[in-house]
Amino acid sequence: MKDPRKIAYEENKLDKKLCRLAGQAIVDYNMIEEGDKVMVCLSGGKDSYAMLDVLMKLRERAPINFELVAVNLDQKQPGFPEEILPNYLKKLGIPFHIEEQDTYGIVKRVIPEGKTTCGLCSRLRRGILYRVAGELGATKIALGHHRDDILETLLMNMFHGGKLKGMPPKLRSDDGKHIVIRPLAYVPERYLEKYAVQMEFPIIPCNLCGSQENLQRNAMKALLRDWEKKFPGRVESLFSSLQNVVPSHLMDGKEFDFKNLTDTSGSSDLEEQISWQPVQMNL
Repeated sequence: MKDPRKIAYEENKLDKKLCRLAGQAIVDYNMIEEGDKVMVCLSGGKDSYAMLDVLMKLRERAPINFELVAVNLDQKQPGFPEEILPNYLKKLGIPFHIEEQDTYGIVKRVIPEGKTTCGLCSRLRRGILYRVAGELGATKIALGHHRDDILETLLMNMFHGGKLKGMPPKLRSDDGKHIVIRPLAYVPERYLEKYAVQMEFPIIPCNLCGSQENLQRNAMKALLRDWEKKFPGRVESLFSSLQNVVPSHLMDGKEFDFKNLTDTSGSSDLEEQISWQPVQMNL
């Protein structure tokens, strides 16, 4: 039987890790400012529960004042336990709003059976949450994406979208009216898994997207976990690369002016003698 003191120590250690990593991300990207009203999007999953818990703890010790309001989008999925989140939030004593919209019915009607529903579902959710944020007067919208979510998105865009694009810790909406933040951007998913068990969060499983077996994201998650197991430190290095970008050593002419890049000492005699012609590549 484990020593209760050791268990308490480990639990407190994990709590401090989460608060430290989230606090650092908030500072690095200036996610929360004086007087902000942060709308914390709560899905009923481990990530959003942990985000709310951490933000509540950081609010108590932060040198600035800001408000929190928890928001859940009830998508009318069959069997969704409507009472769990309201009861949980009432116990916490935090202001909350439950938005009821039948996005589940729309997605099931529009997307053919067997096809992934994430794209349409996320667009519908995003539009609704932006509207609710405006109605509540929220200045920031907090989402529970963590470090592994960001890396999975990077790999999906590289492997399937042909883009070097991830998931930013802070984002301005296309219409310029909303700022989205991801306070858990530095937090590994394994910390959140342990924390959810430790805190006994009342997890609500997703019957729409979370149960799909053919998601490319699941493949990316498996790949990252396999890398971390076989090559410890590789995932951390990959994440660090997102913060250490060198446009001049990539190939995007929109991000770096390769065409007008010249020798600062002047053109050489060799350059003046060469007439460049298009190169035919047989692939």
